[in-house]
Amino acid sequence: MEKINELLQHKISALLTTEVSFKLGVFVTVARVSTSPDLRRCKVLVSVFPASEGRYVVETLKKELYCLQGALNTQLHMRPLPRIHFELDTTEEEAQKVEDILRELR
Repeated sequence: MEKINELLQHKISALLTTEVSFKLGVFVTVARVSTSPDLRRCKVLVSVFPASEGRYVVETLKKELYCLQGALNTQLHMRPLPRIHFELDTTEEEAQKVEDILRELR
């Protein structure tokens, strides 16, 4: 399963740079890919800089989902083809909150 996740992460990252245009100054990275055991669903966590543009990026990816899914399907030689679903990776923000709380406790 790990190899499939790595393959999907690589392919989706490449597609995001070639198929989707974001606002100037917005950087999107595929942080993690998690595929269901039956290979029918694929959750893609994206990291966004600046973090304030996260909602914009997720909305843009939802609009471009059909195009991205089609492009991914032509590149993958596997069955079944996983349906991709994008979510915002909030790990950085949560880590910052924990650090702020620890700093206040000192």
